[in-house]
Amino acid sequence: MTERGSGTTGSAAGPHELINPPTLAPPLGFSHAVVPAGGRTVFLGGQAGHRADGTLAGSSLLEQFDQALANLVEALRAAGGEPVHLVRVHIFVTDAAEYRERLGALGEAWRRHLGSHYPAAALFEVSGLFDPGARVELVGTAVVPSSPSAAP
Repeated sequence: MTERGSGTTGSAAGPHELINPPTLAPPLGFSHAVVPAGGRTVFLGGQAGHRADGTLAGSSLLEQFDQALANLVEALRAAGGEPVHLVRVHIFVTDAAEYRERLGALGEAWRRHLGSHYPAAALFEVSGLFDPGARVELVGTAVVPSSPSAAP
């Protein structure tokens, strides 16, 4: 993976180019642009904080975020990908202020599941999710390299 611009964030071990121009505010926990390497595009359906049995991992944002990340990675791996193949993640939450208040702990959960790979990302506050008890849902897009030499 290559990175351009100052103030870049992201993983140094991955196939995609993260671009963070010095003319934009330094990105924290995301990249401003991602140019994917050639490969197979994988669109990941919304992952909330549900365990395999369908129950929510807990009632807190952190518990659900942690499980939603695990679910996103599980779906990605089932499609032949790894976290470094993510090029975009959309984060839908029912309380954006709480998300901002818990950035430290949420960042730890992110790194536990995705490492220090920070694709293009956006946070959206929504009035509700499909499961009325859900507080977060993640939607991702990945590009899995077609050549083994481009894999992490």
